Amino acid sequence: MLVLSDFLILGAVLFCLSVAGIFLNRKNVIILLMCIELMLLAVNMNFIAFSYFNADITGQIFVFFILTVAAAESAIGLAILVVLFRNKNTINVEDLDSMKG
Repeated sequence: MLVLSDFLILGAVLFCLSVAGIFLNRKNVIILLMCIELMLLAVNMNFIAFSYFNADITGQIFVFFILTVAAAESAIGLAILVVLFRNKNTINVEDLDSMKG
């Protein structure tokens, strides 16, 4: 039988992996976007776990809104990435410094 702490520990591990991925890999924009999405999914899993164990559907409804915003964020991020790749021919974060003054 799984208890609430099992889900919270798994969510915390996924969240820490995504934060570590952001800090360790600062070169590839695609991996940074994937780490941000993993962070959102870890938080969503905690919402679902609390919603299930408290017998309240509010957390599950909130997850649908978060997933909608995350999908829009991913689409906009990838569109910006495609435009940057067409202009600069790279997705390296360190090479995307054209806005520096």
